[in-house]
Amino acid sequence: MKFSMERAALLAALGHVQNVVERRNTIPILSNVLMSAKDGVVNFTATDLDIEITEAAEGNVSAPGDVTAPAHTLYDIARKLPDGSEVSLMIGSDGRLEVDAGRSHFTLPLLPPGDFPKMTADGFTHNFTLGAKELARLIDKTKFAISTEETRYYLNGIYFHAAEGKLRTVATDGHRLALAEMPLPAGAENLPGIIIPRKTVTELRRLIDGSDGEIALSVSEAKIRFTVGSAVLTSKLIDGTFPDYDRVIPKGNDKELVIDNKVFASAVDRVSTISAEKSRSIKLTLDGDTLTLAVNNPEHGDANEDLMVDYGHEPLEIGFNAKYLLDVTAQIEGRDIHFHLSDPAAPALVKDAEDPDAVFVLMPLRV
Repeated sequence: MKFSMERAALLAALGHVQNVVERRNTIPILSNVLMSAKDGVVNFTATDLDIEITEAAEGNVSAPGDVTAPAHTLYDIARKLPDGSEVSLMIGSDGRLEVDAGRSHFTLPLLPPGDFPKMTADGFTHNFTLGAKELARLIDKTKFAISTEETRYYLNGIYFHAAEGKLRTVATDGHRLALAEMPLPAGAENLPGIIIPRKTVTELRRLIDGSDGEIALSVSEAKIRFTVGSAVLTSKLIDGTFPDYDRVIPKGNDKELVIDNKVFASAVDRVSTISAEKSRSIKLTLDGDTLTLAVNNPEHGDANEDLMVDYGHEPLEIGFNAKYLLDVTAQIEGRDIHFHLSDPAAPALVKDAEDPDAVFVLMPLRV
C-alpha cells in the first residue's frame, strides 16, 4: 500500500475519526485507524466497538491496500507538519508504516488489517434527511441535560423520537430536563423512540460543525447511522427505556417571571461565586417586580443582588442550582428568559419567546 495526500486533507480525515479512539485500550487494534486506499480514495476508519466513523478523502494512490496504524500518533504527526505539506504513507520493507513529508520521516508499528473489527450495518427501517443546522439545534438545546450517572444508563443519551407530528429530542438527568422539536421530516413517521449515547452525540456534533448541507439518517432497532458529507458515523443505541418525561413537565404553573436573559445570567454568575461547591444553591426571592438573588455560605460569606423584573404575582422564594440556571440561560436566543413558576417545591418551566419549540424544566432546591 502506498498513497500520498495534502496535509490538510489528511489532518481533517484523521481529526474526525481519531476522537472515537479511546486513549487506553485493552484491545490493541482499537488504538489503530484502518486506512483503505483504492482508486484515488482513502477511507479512514476508527471504532471503539460501540461507534464507528469512516471518512473518505481523495489521495494519490500508487499501490492499493489496507493498513492499520496508531490513530493518535498519526494524527499528532499530521497536526505538527507544516501547512501545505504533501504527506506520503507506505508500507516499508520492514513491515512498518513509513510517513514522509519534506525532510520529516517517521516509521510506525502496524497491526494486521484483518484483525480490525467491522460494525455490521443492516436492518435499517427508517431513512430520512435533516438539515445540518436543524440537527445541530436539536442537539445543542438538549445535550447539556444528559445524565453522567452511569447507574441510570438509560439517561446517558438523548431520546430521539417522533411525537405529535414533530421530531423531538429530550434529555434529562433527573434534576433538569431539556426538550427541542422540529417539524417531522418525510420518512421519519412512526420513528420508534431511540436513545443515542452521549459519546455518539458528542462525535456527531463535531462532524456537523460548520456543515450546512443535508445529513442522512438511517435507524434500525439497535443502531443509527449518520452520513455527513464524506463521513459516515454508525453507532449502537442504548438498550433501555426512557422515562415518561411528559409527566414531569409542569402544566399549571401560573406565575410568569420575565427578565433580560443576559442581565440575569451575569447576576447569577456573580452571586454564585461564593456558593457551596457541592450544591451550587442560589435563592431567588420575588416581591413585586424585584428579584433578589442570594447565596448564604457559612464558609465563604454571603452575596445578594437585586434585579428589576416583570413579575406582578404574590411573593415567592425558590432555590435552584446556579450551574443549572446558567446552562439554561446559555440556550436562550431571545432577549428575555421566561420562567413559569408555581410554588417553592414545584419544578419551574423555562421558555424562550424566540424559540417556542424548546422548553426546559428545572427542579428546585431547598434553600
